[in-house]
Amino acid sequence: MNTHISSAYDRDLDAIQTLVIKMAGLVEEAIMSAAKSLEMRDTDLADRVRAGDKVIDALELQINEEAARVIALRAPVSKDLRAILTVLRIAASLERIGDYAKNMAKRTGTLVDMPVIAGSDAALRRMAREVQAMLKDILDAYLRGDVALAEDVRQRDHEIDQMYNALFREFLTFMMEDPRNITTCMHLHFMAKNVERMGDLVTNMAEQVIYLVTGEMPEEARPKGDKTAYVTDAT
Repeated sequence: MNTHISSAYDRDLDAIQTLVIKMAGLVEEAIMSAAKSLEMRDTDLADRVRAGDKVIDALELQINEEAARVIALRAPVSKDLRAILTVLRIAASLERIGDYAKNMAKRTGTLVDMPVIAGSDAALRRMAREVQAMLKDILDAYLRGDVALAEDVRQRDHEIDQMYNALFREFLTFMMEDPRNITTCMHLHFMAKNVERMGDLVTNMAEQVIYLVTGEMPEEARPKGDKTAYVTDAT
C-alpha cells in the first residue's frame, strides 16, 4: 500500500513539474520578447507578450489546483510536502515575472513615438538576457536538486542589481542634460526596475530550491546592489 501511494504521489508530482517547466518556458520567452519589442519598437510583439500573460496566469492556477488535489489525496509529509510547497512558490514567482514582462511590453507602445535614449534599449536587453539565463539555470537546479547551482544563481542577482544601478545613473544624466528626456527616461527606468525585480524573484526561487533539498533556508544574506529607493508598478 505504501509503495502504491508513493508511486501515485511521484506521478502526481511529475505531472505538476511538467506544468512548471511549461510555465517557465513561456516566462523565459516573455522576458526576451518584451526586451526585444522595446529594442525593435515592435508593438505587435509587445501585444503578443501582453496576451501571452493570460496563458501564464492560467498555468499557475492549474498548478495550484493540482497541488491542492495532491495534498488532499496523498497527505504528503516531510520532504514530499516541501516539494509541493516549493512548486507552489516557484509557480507564484514565475507568475510575477510574467507580470513584469507584461508591464515592460505595455510601455513599448508608449515609447514608440518618443526619442531614443542612446544605448538604453540594448542595455535593457542585456539585463533581461542575464535574468533569462538565471531563470534557465534555476529550473535546471530545481529538476536536478543541485544546491550548488541554486546558490550560484542566488549570488548572480548582485550582477543584475549593478546593471540596474548603472542604468539608473545613466537615466539621471540624460534627464539632467535635457529635460525633454525626462518622460522617456522615466518609462525606461520603470522597465529596468521590472527586470531588476525579475532577478529578485529568480533569487527567491533559488532559495526555495535550497530549502527543498536541504530542509533549511540559506542563513547568509544574499548580496544586494540596488541602492535606489524607487519601486516598480507591476500589477
